[in-house]
Amino acid sequence: MNLLYIYLIFINILALIFTVSDKHRAIKHKRRISEFTLMLISALGGSVTMLVTMLIIRHKTRHIKFMLGIPVIILIQFICVFLIWRLLCPSS
Repeated sequence: MNLLYIYLIFINILALIFTVSDKHRAIKHKRRISEFTLMLISALGGSVTMLVTMLIIRHKTRHIKFMLGIPVIILIQFICVFLIWRLLCPSS
């Protein structure tokens, strides 16, 4: 279980760094982080942090792909966690 916590902390820090970095690169007109990479980090567990960061720094908020896609990823992750929890902890 501790390994799971470490992983989630790591992936969420990564989501924060990549989102802020992409915003900074956009301002400086430098090479950007691909949308695929941002969505992958989100799907791997950094979705909530990425969404909150995007809203705070106003990055990618006009892109339907992100403003709809990341909440859908969060919903899918929530459903998966719920189903795993029900499987491992059935109520009798």
